[in-house]
Amino acid sequence: MKASDLVIRLAYEMDESEAYARAKQAAYDLLENPHSRIRPYFDLLMMALVLSSVFLLLYSVKHHLGAWSGWFENMVVSFFILEYLGRMWVYSSAHRIILDEYEKSELINQPFRLSRALWSVLRSKWSYISSPMAIIDLLAILPSYRPLRILRLFLLFRLFKMFRYAHSIQQFGSVLREKRIELFSLFTFLMFVLLVGSSVIYLFESPESGGQVEGFFEGIYWSLVTLSTVGYGDITPQSFEGRLVTMVLIISGLGVLSFFTSIIVSAFQEKMGEVRDRRVASLLEKKKGYTVICGFGRVGQVVAEYLSRDKLPFVIIDSDGEAVELARRLGYLVVEGKSERIGLLQMLGVGRSAGKILCLTGDDVVNVYVTLSARQLDEKITIISRANQRQSVDKLLHAGANHAIEPFKIVGLIAGEYVGQPVAFEAIHGIVMGENDITLEAIRVPPDSWLDGKTIGETPLEEMRLILFGVTTPMNRSSNHVRNHFDLESQRFQFNPGADFVLLGNDILLVFGHKYSVSHMRQQLKSGRMER
Repeated sequence: MKASDLVIRLAYEMDESEAYARAKQAAYDLLENPHSRIRPYFDLLMMALVLSSVFLLLYSVKHHLGAWSGWFENMVVSFFILEYLGRMWVYSSAHRIILDEYEKSELINQPFRLSRALWSVLRSKWSYISSPMAIIDLLAILPSYRPLRILRLFLLFRLFKMFRYAHSIQQFGSVLREKRIELFSLFTFLMFVLLVGSSVIYLFESPESGGQVEGFFEGIYWSLVTLSTVGYGDITPQSFEGRLVTMVLIISGLGVLSFFTSIIVSAFQEKMGEVRDRRVASLLEKKKGYTVICGFGRVGQVVAEYLSRDKLPFVIIDSDGEAVELARRLGYLVVEGKSERIGLLQMLGVGRSAGKILCLTGDDVVNVYVTLSARQLDEKITIISRANQRQSVDKLLHAGANHAIEPFKIVGLIAGEYVGQPVAFEAIHGIVMGENDITLEAIRVPPDSWLDGKTIGETPLEEMRLILFGVTTPMNRSSNHVRNHFDLESQRFQFNPGADFVLLGNDILLVFGHKYSVSHMRQQLKSGRMER
């Protein structure tokens, strides 16, 4: 068998191997995946290794370390080598590059050249090896070659590895990269002023002219100290021309420092929104099943108030700066941006850990786009959308919304109910709004709990001062002990079932009662036993 055939066969086996794919995904989650739960712990470990190894280097300058320091250094270097090789591995798929070259050759009916495929693999890996962070990783490994003692100086490069693990340092580095044109212009001006100042001071303050500048390097040193406005005073110009240059350099230094400060401050102001968004995203990574509220208008504010009151996790997206500031003042997690941006939804965990998304903006077009984007990211997420126009209901449902709510229609129905039965309206309104601590709550029946398999008549609802409004069951559940039922999308609401209705695990009770009574029943279900 030819070498090319063997390589192609091995590449196909690797491409079809689930174990290989799982191993590479695990390495990617550990080293590169910003949303991985294990990566923060790995970053902390590597930061600890970097700092401890550098500390030992500094400590060994005046103290003798035993043989254990050599063992520790070897362990640290082993970690760095494995990390370097792992990052090179996950950077690109060598077998996939080979297969692409082979399939391209087959498509155009040309002989497959293994050398060309291997060259493509090398070019792909070289793009990683030549990247700045990979060079720093390599320099951090070099001090392990003890015969070349000068290479131990490179151990200090391990401090630069902190750029890879510390997110705040990464953000500072990204600010410098984004302002590289302005900073390069400033650096060019600084070098020009430094060169002119050093040349002039060397000419007028040389020992032959009665000055203290004995060489051109001392002129550069004096010019740099003067430009920075530090002024150590170890070299003092004696001539009129030297003092004139000093004044010019001081003024130039003030201008350079002011320009540099304005560049950094403006860059951080531009970056502050992104920093806040990433902080919100990092906080959400620790949560599961939270709600994403798109739109913090009148409806969104009411929903957020209720979720906050019930201590349910949620995050808000709004493009209005005033609404975002209001949400921040109220202590909510909020991100400023357009809700329909699929990248923003991904950053906030839609498709990973978000459980529900509420499209509550006042623009039906935006709500449709948000629904489409969210459904594309997650087929199982619950989407509840606001329909400001009646004709938008079908569009939202076709776009993927689980429920489309018409708030203005609901207000009209409530107003009609108030006109017809004002006393009943006041009672229901007080319950829904949480007045007098009376609430309408949904309580799930845990499987195999003391409530599972019991009839309504056997439940202690009356003892707990709770009134049953109805029970939500699977669609296929039917009973002769139900007065009326309503079919939902995937469940059935059994309205006010009779005393002989049997409850099963995962049924949901909808009850009226005092908040303390509801909390007490939930505790009883959670504890797994009923206390009389």
